Amino acid sequence: MHRIQRSPLAVSCLIYLLVFVFAATAAADDPWIVFCGESATRKGIGAGKHIVLISGDEEYRSEEALPMLARILSQRFGFRCTVLFAINKETGEIDPNTTDNIPGLQALDTADLMIVFTRFRDLPDEQMKHVDAYLQTGKPVIGIRPSVVAFRNKLDSKFAKYSSNYRGEDFRQGFGQQVLGATWISHHGRHGQESTRGILVESMQDHPILRGVGSMWGLTDVYTVSSPIPHDGKVLVMGQVLSGMTPDAPPSSKAQMPLAWIKHFPTPAGNARVFMSTMGDAQDFRDVNFRRMVVNACFWAVGLEDDIPEKTDVETMVPFNPRPFGFNAFRKGLFPRDYADRQLPQPNAQPNGVGGNCRATTETK
Repeated sequence: MHRIQRSPLAVSCLIYLLVFVFAATAAADDPWIVFCGESATRKGIGAGKHIVLISGDEEYRSEEALPMLARILSQRFGFRCTVLFAINKETGEIDPNTTDNIPGLQALDTADLMIVFTRFRDLPDEQMKHVDAYLQTGKPVIGIRPSVVAFRNKLDSKFAKYSSNYRGEDFRQGFGQQVLGATWISHHGRHGQESTRGILVESMQDHPILRGVGSMWGLTDVYTVSSPIPHDGKVLVMGQVLSGMTPDAPPSSKAQMPLAWIKHFPTPAGNARVFMSTMGDAQDFRDVNFRRMVVNACFWAVGLEDDIPEKTDVETMVPFNPRPFGFNAFRKGLFPRDYADRQLPQPNAQPNGVGGNCRATTETK
């Protein structure tokens, strides 16, 4: 029997292949996805910054919008992005109707920015403690659409104050009102019948978040929002109700409402920068001006406003065709890895939305 001689190069390649396959397989079972930013060959404005994007709502397809946004932030601008999902505890599938489970919130322990796109989440204290700890750091927060009612914690929770129906004067109306600056009052436009035109506030057009941003349109209706926005709130965009579901529908006679604003959230470590938009269904993200505003807000939130380009490139990395808003209308039977895989550009794709040596893990920044 002859011994097969393998060159050192061949052995090295075999070892590398086995390690790569093992890492990809291990990552495939993680209930979150990670998009790497900085690499040995490519830097970006956001290199070294970690953004955690938290999805989990029954109606507005946050599980589709946030992977798309994360891919732009990561592959165009170098941010490391961790995307979390509402996960069915029995099947491991993405299930927006599971309101009490968002695995991976420990990623917030190393985050530089938290983006919240959730609705009525009743998370266990073991998960909620990471949100609470993050909110004590003075680091920035971005809220999208239903996050004005992000949490519906039970009264016996250690973190009941974050619930949208909390009535204690120390944190009345919870996370939405106290952190983001507003809570849900009503649909100002007729839901599913009247769409929204976002109109820039003239006096705020020079704000870095609005650099290169024009008026925007979305299928979701305008929310009724109380004003003024607390904690030095400044409205950037007003929402005009349109009497129809097309961009050219005539404006309604209803009064305009604040649609996007900035404020601060006082914390023991200092004032956290906050950006909030009540527009933001996944289909709304197809509007380039809305998308650009949200990406610019990420730069501003982490203190990179001086690096915002004159017209930030926010073209989606691959086609983005989200499902319409509506309850129980989410894509069934999918896992986090599917939202990474389905959006991978070809060729040169890497499994699980992971590039190079980056594994889908929350352990390292």
